[in-house]
Amino acid sequence: MEDRNFDDLADRFSEKIYNTDKGRLRLEILKEDLADLANQPNLSVWDAGCGLGQMSLWLAEHGHQLTLCDISEKLLASAKQQFHQANLSADFYHQSAQSLAPKLPAFDLVINHAVLEWLADPMQGLQVLTDKVKPGGHLSLMFYNRNAMVYQNVLRGGWRLPAIIDDRYIGEGNRLSPPHPLFPHAVTSWLLENNFEIVCYSGIRVFSDYLSRSAREASDADQLYQLEKQYCRLPTYRDLGRYVHLLTKKSAS
Repeated sequence: MEDRNFDDLADRFSEKIYNTDKGRLRLEILKEDLADLANQPNLSVWDAGCGLGQMSLWLAEHGHQLTLCDISEKLLASAKQQFHQANLSADFYHQSAQSLAPKLPAFDLVINHAVLEWLADPMQGLQVLTDKVKPGGHLSLMFYNRNAMVYQNVLRGGWRLPAIIDDRYIGEGNRLSPPHPLFPHAVTSWLLENNFEIVCYSGIRVFSDYLSRSAREASDADQLYQLEKQYCRLPTYRDLGRYVHLLTKKSAS
């Protein structure tokens, strides 16, 4: 298996991931979690797997120095265009994080959002990322939550039950369903064992993705958005978000 390249789905990726209420909620929660860091002066930031570059652009607007990479030429080109239109500069690399890392210095902040679950070896990728965080620096890690994948498909029942039992459902069907969703407890345990502390722990879309279409249509969108923001950082709920975001800090020693 190889790391997933989204060149073939770049337009759909943009439309389905970000140009929706769900996508906007995702960005809003990430920005809330990173607000304190964004307001610090002149950080060096590596966006490892930048996609369309929204978070990098937001950080660049706060005056930080950005390095972006992605294996998708089309997504990277879109990120470059956004920076150009905003009259902001950054370093761009059409390269995987794993191959680029040996050429890079350590950073104050490393970002990896919705990438790990698409790698051929997620934990090896996580090791590469953590090695590039300065002592006392931060890692912002968002990944597709296996808890949510399991729970939602069990709720749907039918043929999915034996597939979940045997782990045969992972990565099947929808081309935007990743092959390596991760359990939050496994990721947090690994980070703690490797000298990182958890600064912020949020679930993204802890309710929205469990609603049926009829339930969603009968619900007030603003009220649902308020509930997402209200519960996304509470234990139990955060572990059921479609994505989990961990803001972590590396030990200074």
